[in-house]
Amino acid sequence: MVLHPPGSQAAAPAQGHTLHRCIPERLTALRALLARFGIDLRLHPFDAPLPGSYWGDAEAGIVGHTLHVRPDTPVHSALHEACHLVCMDRYRRAAVHTDAGGDDLEEAAVCRLQILLADHLPGVGRDALMADMDAWGYSFRLGSTRAWFLRDSEDADAWLRTHDLVDATGAVTFRLRGAP
Repeated sequence: MVLHPPGSQAAAPAQGHTLHRCIPERLTALRALLARFGIDLRLHPFDAPLPGSYWGDAEAGIVGHTLHVRPDTPVHSALHEACHLVCMDRYRRAAVHTDAGGDDLEEAAVCRLQILLADHLPGVGRDALMADMDAWGYSFRLGSTRAWFLRDSEDADAWLRTHDLVDATGAVTFRLRGAP
């Protein structure tokens, strides 16, 4: 899985596709969703540098238990970085700044979880988020985020279940990995 095209700081969305962004009307729901995990959401002014942003520009950043966004931050980026915080073990979470680390399977679990969490954001949902992920440049071996999610993410689902981040039905448990 490739998250952004090689050689670019941050991919640009496909021409003609309008991404769902962290606009003020969406922040209350996003903040409430992340609070269920104990993740703080910090909004920065448009064009301000985002602390902890791995990709730079408008891409979300993570520092400790805080997710940093701007009004032009894509929702998929905010959910992706938040899901890194959910999926990493407590030791990495306590020290994280910018680079979430983890292995390929954890990265796949992060992608699956961000899609599941999109259903908890009014006006977004999994279909829109998967379209945003495709438009931004996420790349899966079956050709689209939807195909991967529906037919090739069993290992990611198993990983999420093993760490009690989703239940037996695949529903989000709103727990952090390793939390009591």
